[in-house]
Amino acid sequence: MKARSKARAAARLAAVQALYQHDMEATPQPQLLDEFHRHRLGAEIDDDQYADAEVAFFDDVVKGTLARRDEIDALIAGKLAEGWSLQRLDKTMLQILRAGTYELLARPDITTGTAISEYLDVAHAFFDAREAKFVNGVLDAVAKAVR
Repeated sequence: MKARSKARAAARLAAVQALYQHDMEATPQPQLLDEFHRHRLGAEIDDDQYADAEVAFFDDVVKGTLARRDEIDALIAGKLAEGWSLQRLDKTMLQILRAGTYELLARPDITTGTAISEYLDVAHAFFDAREAKFVNGVLDAVAKAVR
């Protein structure tokens, strides 16, 4: 994997974690970004070396997702099976879908296949194949609607 795509993959994973933290603790955005810049991106935590993340890309995904959250949530909700709502989704799953939807909406420089595949990788870090398949299906449906 090229250094840039590794840095972007690390940025996406960190963005999902930051969005999760924001959702759970209502950490104000400037504090959240600062905390991740200083302590998480490229840091070593409990002997785990975190890959250097592309900071500007991380910032864009976090800020953009938070800024457009209502629009993003409406898009995701419209692609869920009948009887499902955003509230029923696992909190981490929801952040993966939000970040992926943001990229599909706002980052035409990133191909549809790349965006979906990258968030599929993030999903695999947290979930088994069935949930990852769910992420794939929702993001694919979102992509068809916005691209």
